[in-house]
Amino acid sequence: MRSVLLVLAAAICFGTTGTAQALGPEADPLSIGAARILIGGGALAAVALALHVAGRRRGAIGTSAAPTSGGRAGSAGVAVAVVVGASGVIAYQPAFFAGTEANGVAVGTVVALGSAPVLTGLLDWTLRRRFPGRGWMVATALATTGVAVLAATTGTGPTAVDPLGIAASVGAGGAYAVYTLAGKALLDRGFSSAASMGAMFGVAAAISLPVLLATDTSWLAAPGGLAMALWLGLVTTTAAYLFFGAGLRRLAPATVSTLTLGEPLTATLLGVLVLHEQLPGTAVLGLAVLASGIVLLAVSSTGRMPRRDLAGALSP
Repeated sequence: MRSVLLVLAAAICFGTTGTAQALGPEADPLSIGAARILIGGGALAAVALALHVAGRRRGAIGTSAAPTSGGRAGSAGVAVAVVVGASGVIAYQPAFFAGTEANGVAVGTVVALGSAPVLTGLLDWTLRRRFPGRGWMVATALATTGVAVLAATTGTGPTAVDPLGIAASVGAGGAYAVYTLAGKALLDRGFSSAASMGAMFGVAAAISLPVLLATDTSWLAAPGGLAMALWLGLVTTTAAYLFFGAGLRRLAPATVSTLTLGEPLTATLLGVLVLHEQLPGTAVLGLAVLASGIVLLAVSSTGRMPRRDLAGALSP
C-alpha cells in the first residue's frame, strides 16, 4: 500500500499544475513547460547526486547511477534508457499543449490522460512480456471512463474535433508511456528511484535551457511568475517524480500509469475548492467513477507488493 500511496501522492502534486498556472501570470505554454523541466529536472538531478554522494560515504553499494551489469553493453543500455526517457519527458509537454490548443482542454486532456495507461500497459506487455492483469484492465476502464465523463461535463472545447490534435494528445500519452518504461528499465538495472528520475530529467533539463531562452521569459518577472515557476518545478516535477519513482520501483508501469489518473481528480477538486468553479452533477458522477477505478486498482495491487517506506524506496 505504501507504493500505491506514493504514486497517488505524485498524482496529487501533478494535479496542482492547472491551479498553479491559473493563479500565475499568462505566459507561453512552451516557455512555462521549459522552465518547469529546467527547474524540476535540475533539482531532481541534484537530489540524485546528493544521495549518491551520501551513499558512497556510507560505503553503500549500488547507490550510483550505474547498472548492475557491467561492460560496454550494459553502459550502452543505460545510455539508451536515459536518452529515450529524457526524450519522452521533453516530448510530452509540447504534444499535450498542441492537443489542448487544437481541441480544447477537455478533449485534449481526456485523450492524453486516458490513452497513457492503455499505451503504457500495451508497451509493457509488448516489450517485457508482462500482461498487466484483468484487475488492471477493469480498473483502467473505470478510471478512463470517469476522466471522459469529467472532461465532457466540465470542458469548453470546440464541437469539431481536429484529428491532428487528437494525434498530438495520443502522442503525449505515448511520451508518458515511454519515460515511465525507461524509468522502470533503469530501476531494473539497479538504479535507485532518485537516480533513475534524476538521470532522465537532468538530461531533459539541459535540453530545456536553450528552449526557455528562445521564448519570452518576461512572465518570470511578473508578480507571481517566479513563484509559479518554482511551484511547477519543485512540487509538480521534483517532489512528484521522487514519489513517482519510489512507487514505480515496486509496481508495474501499467499500474502506476493508471494510478496517476488521480491527477484529474485532484485538479477538478482544486478547481472547485480554490478557483470556485461550478461542478455539474454529471461531473460528480465522473469523479466517483474515476475514484472507484483508482480504489479498485489500489486494493487489487496491495496483495502482491512488498512493504517499503519512502526512505527505503529512494535508495537501492
